[in-house]
Parts: sequence; structure tokens; C-alpha cells
Amino acid sequence: MKKIREVLYECQAKKTAVLATNFYNYETLVCVAKAAQAMGAPVMLQLTRSSIDYMGLHTAYKMGRQVMEDYGLQGYIHLDHGPSLELVQKCLDEGFDSVMIDASEKPFEENVEISAKAVEMAKPYGVNVEAELGYVAKLGQEQGGGFTTPEQAVEFTRLTGVDALAVSIGSAHGFYKLPPHLDIPRLAAIHAATPVALVLHGSSGIPHDQVREAIANGIVKVNLATEIKDNFMRALKKVLSESDEIDLRKVFPKAMVPVVELLKEKYAVTGAKVQ
Repeated sequence: MKKIREVLYECQAKKTAVLATNFYNYETLVCVAKAAQAMGAPVMLQLTRSSIDYMGLHTAYKMGRQVMEDYGLQGYIHLDHGPSLELVQKCLDEGFDSVMIDASEKPFEENVEISAKAVEMAKPYGVNVEAELGYVAKLGQEQGGGFTTPEQAVEFTRLTGVDALAVSIGSAHGFYKLPPHLDIPRLAAIHAATPVALVLHGSSGIPHDQVREAIANGIVKVNLATEIKDNFMRALKKVLSESDEIDLRKVFPKAMVPVVELLKEKYAVTGAKVQ
């Protein structure tokens, strides 16, 4: 199977993107698998520290691998927003295909230093390394400001050697307080300045046309998280409000249906296909 690094650079040439999906339990994992199988898309399963703490690193990793095998998927497992080099090392040792070190809230020089260390740590494993540059608002933070510049992107990638870079061009994590508007000219300039694989975080709630435009201008990995858990929980609450059923095996599958449909739609937008 191709390494995820190869897949991302193939996406650059084809102007498509890998949809990178977070999962939180067995149900959301299977939703991803069913949708990807139906759409013939590669899978990039993402785990944050919170999900790792919840499920356990080994359990979450093995569950991801097994479900991808069960559904016959071309797939990869990625650490999303790794907050420390210690967790990056644990994920490398576990067998992750890709890791993200997120020091984006630190000063530029410190972000460079930490990200470069992650790259060095990953080299013996042949693992893809992603970092973030600029301000992409997290849950509870204010949107706007701190956009990535082409000059910063060039310098950062030169000094760190990262394979992929999450850039700030107007997206935000979680729910949007204001209608999202991606700065496509800025993205195009970053893409023209550096060949590194560019990543869009916070795609939940961004109109499809903007996501497509971002992909056409250099984005090769699109992260999706909030809409997955939001759709699952909304559907689950509806099912529970309409029934006294206590058998989780009967309740959860009904809540999974709209998530699978959501993911099919997202895979269609990003466009990457298994080769």
C-alpha cells in the first residue's frame, strides 16, 4: 500500500483531497468505513488526545486497523493535534502512519523547534508529519486573525522539514459563530510558494463550493470532526426521544444512518479515489 505522503502528493496533481475523519467510538468508526467503501475513497482515520484518553491508544489503533481490514479499505491512522512530543512518540511506536504536532499557539521559533524535533523522531519510522502554522481557532476561541503568510510557510517548512502543513486561511475548529469565508488568494499564494502538502482544518460547516475551491488551490487533506459527532448525537437524541428501547445494538445503528450519508457527501466533495 502507498504511504499517505505519496497519496497526498498525488492529490496535488489531481486537485483532489483526502478526507481525514475523526472517530470517537466503534459507531463513528464504522460510519466512516461504510461511507468510504461506498464511495471508493481512501480513509484517513484521526485520533485526538481526548479520543485516545477515552478509548485507549492501543485499543483505538487496533480497532481502526481491524475495521479498515474488515471493509477492505486503503487506510491510514493519524494523530490529530498532538499536543506533545511524548504523545507523538507513543503514536509512532504504536504504528501510526501519520502524526501531527501542534505547537501553533507558541511563538514561531518555538513552533519551528518543536515541529523539527517531531520530524526527526518520525524519520526512522518513515511516518508523515504534519504541523500547523497560523491561528486556526479552536473550540471556545474567537475566530479570525493570525492568518498564515506565504513567507512564513516557506520559512517554516524549510526549517522543519514537515510533510504537511495546516494553514490558517479563515477556517476554525468546532461550530462557526460567523459564516466562514476562506481566503483563497492567500491559499493560492502559499501553494505557489511551497510544494508542501497543505491541510484544511475546521471544514465542518464550510460550504461545499468553498471546500472545492480550496482543493483546486492546493489543499490536499480536509479534516472533518465536528459534523460527525454532531450528526450522530442529534440522530441519537431523536431516536431516544421516540422510543423506550434500551438495547444499544438497536438504537445506535439508527443514529449512524445520517452520519454515513453526511460522509458520502463529504467524500464526493473531496474527490480522492483509491488507486
